Amino acid sequence: MNLRNPMIAIAALAVVAAPAAYAHRAWLLPSSTIVSGTDNYVTVDAAASNEVFFFDHRPLVQIPTVFQPDGTEGKIENHAVGKFRATFDLHLTQQGTYRLSILNEGVVGSYKLNGETKQLPRGTTAATLAAAIPAGATDVTTSESIGRNETFITQGAPTNTVFKTSGRGIELVPVTHPNDLIVGEPATFQFMTDGKPGANLKVTAIQGGIRYRDALNPIDLKTDAQGKVVINWPGPGMYWLNVTPEGAPAAPGQPQRRLAYITTLEVLAP
Repeated sequence: MNLRNPMIAIAALAVVAAPAAYAHRAWLLPSSTIVSGTDNYVTVDAAASNEVFFFDHRPLVQIPTVFQPDGTEGKIENHAVGKFRATFDLHLTQQGTYRLSILNEGVVGSYKLNGETKQLPRGTTAATLAAAIPAGATDVTTSESIGRNETFITQGAPTNTVFKTSGRGIELVPVTHPNDLIVGEPATFQFMTDGKPGANLKVTAIQGGIRYRDALNPIDLKTDAQGKVVINWPGPGMYWLNVTPEGAPAAPGQPQRRLAYITTLEVLAP
């Protein structure tokens, strides 16, 4: 990584996994992504909205998983859910980078049994799919969704422990640390799909404040063969980043899959 020295269940799946142009945008918005010292609090807003970082639709009610710099799992405090947003606090007690992550995954589908079409039970996942389909079922059709919504917060010097991947869905493996983004300095990110470089993924970055400007001005890019993309930031501020596959249909006999990755990034002035 290139690092700068410190100081520096199905409806939910649709919100996270749908392309930016066709659905409400889900996001986690920290009050700060870079703090100094050794003991701080950061407040995070969580919502899905028509406009980036503006509360106009509904809250994200899921409690994010906290990955701490030492590799252990942390917890959030003061979680509250309102009409248009949820909010919570994160107590920073370790030096390094934290990852806040909401993972939405599930499988929907149907099968025939004794001549009757039945739907998979709500809450079915890839791990429980086999048990959810009874013996003798035919005409099985399934569609899997895996969506991640993340943000990163660093206290002191940036660290890399939280970027360990699971090998499922789209995941970020940064070349440029996500808490080391500066206007005028191109940032390189690598995205993995099921543990392998995600080639030809669609990457869209939108700067906050679109409620107060006439044009959306999205940055639309694609990853290269190694899953890498280079982003030049037009100005400082908070950015919503969305990554999705091209959307080609699954091969005959193969289950449909819907993947997405979302992150909120802060870009600083030089």
